[in-house]
Amino acid sequence: MATKMTPGTNAARLAILVCGGSVIFALTPNLARGGQAAQGQPTQQQQTPAPADKDKQPTAAPLSMDTAPPPASSPEEDAAYKAVVDTPQTDAAKRIQLAEAFLQKYPTSRYRATMYQTLVSEYFATQQVPKLLDAADKEVQLNPNDAPVMAVAAQTIARSYDAKSPDAAQNLDKAEQYSKRAIEITPTLPKPANLTDDAFTVAKNDTLEMAHGGLGLVYLRRAKYAEAVPELEAAIKSNTHPQPDPVNFYLLGVADMHTSHFDAATVAFNKCAEIQSSLQNNCKASADAAKKQGATQLSAPK
Repeated sequence: MATKMTPGTNAARLAILVCGGSVIFALTPNLARGGQAAQGQPTQQQQTPAPADKDKQPTAAPLSMDTAPPPASSPEEDAAYKAVVDTPQTDAAKRIQLAEAFLQKYPTSRYRATMYQTLVSEYFATQQVPKLLDAADKEVQLNPNDAPVMAVAAQTIARSYDAKSPDAAQNLDKAEQYSKRAIEITPTLPKPANLTDDAFTVAKNDTLEMAHGGLGLVYLRRAKYAEAVPELEAAIKSNTHPQPDPVNFYLLGVADMHTSHFDAATVAFNKCAEIQSSLQNNCKASADAAKKQGATQLSAPK
């Protein structure tokens, strides 16, 4: 599954085809909140991305537990760092330009973790998937406990997955590893001094939402539908924003359908359909299909 987001948003284009007893994932290169799905037809469709909740940007920077003292920096290096952090977050292109230039000039800087975290966030916002994953890997090498970056990378890998890639299996393994590690670490993270309790809770929940959602999609791609269900349910429960990610509701509906939980699938698809996104029409159709299937087939116990 690959996802294609509109630049400057977290929207995604999703085409998940449910054909008989199998799920075929087809996403164009992308990360995702919201998306378009085609269900019940053995043909892929490309759709226009829907607007996304801009509050759902990765929250990588505040949540690292690595506190080793960095080497001293020069006044010029400090000024270059300040130029990055002082650039408005609405100017992703400028932040990327400055952070990339900083790392090129100061490859061993005390600030390089912050630069990698900045680039992960801005590459996410601007749909630059390969660069995002490269920056995430470098940050995780520096800070193995950077749960938010691992969560962003895990969901990105899962949603931009290409089954034809020679590294397809290894990519899913990495997404699984990053997801599980982020889920393990996040509850233990200490609150940074510059965050309020509420902001810290939101940041942790954002991390868990992406980590559980990424892991659930990894299990779906491996046809481990029973394992996918609790992960996608956990992703949905972790959401703290007014508009949840409709993709997770859609994927939960798919997993419920494959485990013969037709009533639960109907609920998940209906919730997806209630969220304004390009998935709405397909979620409505999927809810109708799940309801009809539940009326003619025996549902499995939950």
